[in-house]
Amino acid sequence: MISTDTRMAAILQLLKPIRYWTFCSPFTYSATQSMAWWNMRSYIWHKGQDSPENSLCCLARKVNICNTSASWRLLTTGSTLPGLEFSRASASKASTLNLHSPRAMKIDEEDIETFDSLEDPRVFLQLRPEYQLHSYNRSETCQPLSVSEGELILHKVTVYQDNLQPQIIVDYFCKLSSLPAEQHPVLLSSTSFALLCQLSVKNIHLFDAPDLINILKAFVSLGIPHSHSMLDVFETHFCHKVWEMSLDQLLLVADLWRYLGHRVPRFLKIFFSYLNLHWKDLSLSQLIHLIYIIGESRQAPQDLMQKLESLILKYIDLINLEEIGTICLGFFKSSSSLSEFVMRKFGDLACADMQHLSSYALVNILKMFRFTHVDHVNFMKQFGQIAPQRIPSLGVQGVMHLTLACSALRFLDERVMNAVAASLPPRVAYCRSKDVAKILWSFGTLNYKPPNAEEFYSSLINEIHRKMLEFNRYPEHLLTCLLGLAFSEYFPVELIDFALSPGFVRLAQERSKFEVTKELYTLDGTVGIECPDYRGNRLSSQLQQEGSEMLWNLARKDMNSKPEFLEALFLLETMLGGPQYVKHHMILPHTRSSDLEVQLDVNMKPLPFNREAIPIEDVAKLRLKHVGVSLTDDLMNQLLKGKSKGHSQGEIESDSGQQPLKLEETAKPVGSSLCNKVDRLGAIETADLSPATCLQAPQVKLAIQLTNRNQYCYGSRDLLGLHNMKRRQLNQLGYRVVELSHWEWLPLLKRTRLEKLAFLHEKVFTSAL
Repeated sequence: MISTDTRMAAILQLLKPIRYWTFCSPFTYSATQSMAWWNMRSYIWHKGQDSPENSLCCLARKVNICNTSASWRLLTTGSTLPGLEFSRASASKASTLNLHSPRAMKIDEEDIETFDSLEDPRVFLQLRPEYQLHSYNRSETCQPLSVSEGELILHKVTVYQDNLQPQIIVDYFCKLSSLPAEQHPVLLSSTSFALLCQLSVKNIHLFDAPDLINILKAFVSLGIPHSHSMLDVFETHFCHKVWEMSLDQLLLVADLWRYLGHRVPRFLKIFFSYLNLHWKDLSLSQLIHLIYIIGESRQAPQDLMQKLESLILKYIDLINLEEIGTICLGFFKSSSSLSEFVMRKFGDLACADMQHLSSYALVNILKMFRFTHVDHVNFMKQFGQIAPQRIPSLGVQGVMHLTLACSALRFLDERVMNAVAASLPPRVAYCRSKDVAKILWSFGTLNYKPPNAEEFYSSLINEIHRKMLEFNRYPEHLLTCLLGLAFSEYFPVELIDFALSPGFVRLAQERSKFEVTKELYTLDGTVGIECPDYRGNRLSSQLQQEGSEMLWNLARKDMNSKPEFLEALFLLETMLGGPQYVKHHMILPHTRSSDLEVQLDVNMKPLPFNREAIPIEDVAKLRLKHVGVSLTDDLMNQLLKGKSKGHSQGEIESDSGQQPLKLEETAKPVGSSLCNKVDRLGAIETADLSPATCLQAPQVKLAIQLTNRNQYCYGSRDLLGLHNMKRRQLNQLGYRVVELSHWEWLPLLKRTRLEKLAFLHEKVFTSAL
C-alpha cells in the first residue's frame, strides 16, 4: 500500500537500506571486537610499548554500543522501527525550527526526550550558506566507492606501501571514507587500513594544510575513535600549521575536531592567540561559528571574549534569533559573561518575535540571563506567556533549565511553574539526578507549591530513591534535592538519614566538585528544629562548628560592608541605650544570614544581654572603687547579690541616648576577689541596672532583620524559600521577627535622625506587643 502521508513515505524509503545495516546483525559484536583490536594494535605501534589490558577493555566498552538485545529488537520490530528513527530525527529539528507545526505537536514522549548533544547545537549552521565555507557537513562526501574498489585500494596500500606519495595517501583516505557505512567497521579492523594510518603519520610532515584537513574529514566520516593516540600526532602537526592557515580553514579544523569528539587544547590555545591578532577580520558567520566552538571546548581567554563582544555589537542588527541562542550558549558554556547592555539588546530582539524563537534558543538565552543576572522584565513577561504551551513538548532537561532560570532570576510566574509541575510526574523517569535536584531547588527557592503538589513531590521523591546509585556519583545533587524539599516543608526521613550518615558525608566531601559543608550544615540545622521526632544521623560536632564558623564569617563580612545595616545597628544601640542591648549574630547559623537580636523584659524594657559588647579595656575601667567605706562581709554580700542600698559609685552620663560609664576620679581599687566576682556576674552597665536584672529571663525575643530585594521574588514582597524557612524556624524557637524592609528603610536613610529613630522605635516596640 502506498500512503500519501509524508511520514509513511519516508518510512518506505528507509526500509530497504536499513535491512543492510551491519548493526542489525550478530556480526556487530565481532566487528566491534576487531575494531577494538585495531585500535590497540595502532596504539602499540605509535607508543612503541605494550598496551595495558585495561586499554583494550576501555576501547571495547566504548565501541560495543549496539548490544545483542538491541540487535534483536531491530530484527523483531519489522517496519516500525525505521518510522520511529525517522520520527526522532525529525522531531529534533521540528522542535528547533518549527515548534508550532502540526507535526511538532504530534511528537510522542520518547521523541521529546531524545537530544543529540552533537547535532542539535549545530542547527544554526543551516541558516546561512556562508557557514559551509568553514564547517563540516557530513552529507557532503566524495563519490561513492564500491566494496571491490575499496578492497583494491587496501591491496595497493599493502603492495606499494614504501612508494606511496603523500597525495596518494590523502586520496586513498578520501575514497575509503566513501565506502557504505556498513563497511566502516570492517575497514577499521583491516590491517591494510592500519598500515595506511601508519603511513599518514610517517609522512605527516609532507602534507600541506588542505591535505591534513582532508584526512581529518576522512577520520570523521569513518568514525575513528576519539581516544585514538594517532589523533594526538595530527593535533601536534596542526599546531605547527596554525599561522599558515586562513580563518575559514582554522574554523573548519576546529569544527572537525569537535565532530570527532577529540579534545585539542594545544591547538585551540594557539588558534586563540592567532585570533587575538586577527579578530577584526571575522565575518558574521565566522564569529558565530567561533563562539559555538569556544562553548563546546569549554575554554576561552577572557581578553578574546571581550573583543568578540564588541564584534557582536557590530553585527547586532544582522544576527537572527537562532544565532542569538548560539552566542548565549557559547558564552555560557565557556563561563564568559556578556555585558548588561548586550543582554538587554538580545532580550529586545527576542521580544520582537518570541513566537518564532525556537525552544532550544529560548533555553539558551535564559541560561545567559541566569548567568549574568540581568533582569529583562519584558522578556520574562513574554516568556511567561509562551512557556506553558511549550513545556509539554520540551525534554526534561530543557524544562529543568527553564525552571532553574526562573529561580535564579527570582521570577515567579505561576503559569510556568504549574505547567512544569503538571508535565513532570508522567515522565519523571527521564530525569537525571541533576534534573531532579535543580527542579526541587527551583520550586523550593521560589517558595511555591503547585496545585498538584502531592503528586509532584511524591513522584520526585520516589525518583530520588530509584536513582540512589547516580546520587552516589554526584552527592551534591542529593543535598540540593533535600534542601529544596526542606524549603517547601518536605522532610523524607530515610533520605535525610542517609545524607547525614558518616559514610555519605565522607563521600560528598571527597567526590563533590563543590564545597558541601554549608549544605550539610544547613540540612542538619533544619532537621534539628523542624523534625523534633527525628532520631537518625546528625552531623558531628566538628563539622557543625566548621559550618557555623564558615557561614558566620561570610555573613559578618557581608553585613559589615553595607552602610544601611551599619546605620541601623548604630541607631538601635542609640535608641536602646548602648551596644549591650543589641547583638549582631546569627541566631540560626545554618540559615546563612545574620540578625540583630533584642530582648525585652516583662515591662517591655530592653535587657542588656550582650555581654560581649563592651571591650576588655573598658571593662577594666569598671572595677569598683574604694571611697572610704569599710569593706565588711555584709557589704560584700549585698554587692554580690545586687542589693546595695547605696548609689552606684560611677556617674552615668547620657549623650544622644547612649549611656557611657564614668567613675569618680577619687575612687580607689578594691581587692581583686571582688573584681573577679563582679566579672562573673557581668559588667556593670547602668546606674539602675543590677546583675539580677541582667540575668532576668526575657519576656520577648526579637530577631530584627534588614532585608534586601534579593530575598524576595522579583517585583513582589514574597520571601524566597531559604528566608521563609528561616522565619518559620525563628517562630518555632519563640522569636518574633521584626523586618526592616528595604522598601521602607532605604528611603529613610535620606531623612533626619529623629525620623529614623522614630521608625525603629515603632518597629521594635510595636512588634513586641
